[in-house]
Amino acid sequence: MKPMKEIYLDNAATTPVAEEVIEVMERAFRENYGNPSSLHRKGMEAERSIKETAEIIAKTLRCDPKELLFTSGGTESNNLAILGAAEANARHGKKVLTTAVEHPSVANAVKELAERGFMVRVLPVDAKGRVSLEALEAEADEEAVLCSMMMVNNEIGTIQPLEEAAEILHRKAPHALLHVDAVQGYGKVAFDLRKIQADLLSVSGHKLFGPKGSGFLYVKEKTKLKPLLFGGGQQKNLRSGTENVPAILGLGKAAELAFEDFAGKRERLYALRERLISAVTAIDGVSVNGGTDREIAAPHIISVSTEDVRAEVLLHALEEEGIYVSAGSACSSHKKNISATLQAIGLKKSLLDCTVRFSLSTRTMEEEIDAAASAMKKLVPALRRYTRR
Repeated sequence: MKPMKEIYLDNAATTPVAEEVIEVMERAFRENYGNPSSLHRKGMEAERSIKETAEIIAKTLRCDPKELLFTSGGTESNNLAILGAAEANARHGKKVLTTAVEHPSVANAVKELAERGFMVRVLPVDAKGRVSLEALEAEADEEAVLCSMMMVNNEIGTIQPLEEAAEILHRKAPHALLHVDAVQGYGKVAFDLRKIQADLLSVSGHKLFGPKGSGFLYVKEKTKLKPLLFGGGQQKNLRSGTENVPAILGLGKAAELAFEDFAGKRERLYALRERLISAVTAIDGVSVNGGTDREIAAPHIISVSTEDVRAEVLLHALEEEGIYVSAGSACSSHKKNISATLQAIGLKKSLLDCTVRFSLSTRTMEEEIDAAASAMKKLVPALRRYTRR
């Protein structure tokens, strides 16, 4: 029997599309259907709407609209940034740096570079998931052409020290570009593009109430990239293919909404996060992974380990209560591999398969947090007794 009310706490996996975004996209489907490459009026209208969207997003980053490429989402943006930048700059060296806690769309792209003959160095992290700046200092050198580092970890919510990392990278590795996977950071945490000194930055629309299949890659002026797709030469020959106008316009609206009262939304999310952490850690055998300090923890992701209760069991028990959470990253949850992030932070083996992720959004309500915590208090002891029999 379906619960009376659904409580959706898996927003790091995806978010529902905002009504305002749906309206913009519906209008584009019905009216703005021209091919942006066409020379007639309908084509020029479509092209103009894309340029206007680029201007909206550029304001949120304080960059030039011409530095934005529209993509199909975070995976494509990450792959284009990593493969494209490494190949385009290989004449300077073939060393690539990354961290041990990256999203699969980064980690697997870097593995592909290793297959192509690049020398990959994976930087360790501490128990909270923060990259070792000492390791970066040791590995950054004249052979390095790229460093890919996420802004916010998608499983435990840790914020990386990007400003400090950028300073080290650019001081020690004069040819290295910095790629930032900002899929879980854009619209959630405050950052200054100039201070983090990113040459490339990836964003996905469906993490902020935009449509799936939408995203963008910021490419700093004069940054060299080799394209992944070849065709009609759209988007400065870097991303061929007819632009998905409705998705691009929907992404622009979602970005605009995300930055309305940004500080107020972020403060509210932190309050909700702290409310949930306080409640669940009062349960025997329940602990939170990553940092709890606001300086190093994003406001919307909480990783919870529960002794003697497997993540999949707890996930489905919560689902029966109408509460939706994730067993780690949704992008890899169908695979039985143990989380690389949880291993990298040194989580004890008994908890690796006992960790779930709660992820909030600006739509999350206090009563939903309280209901989730109440369900945990009821379910965890009961499931633990069942497990120990």
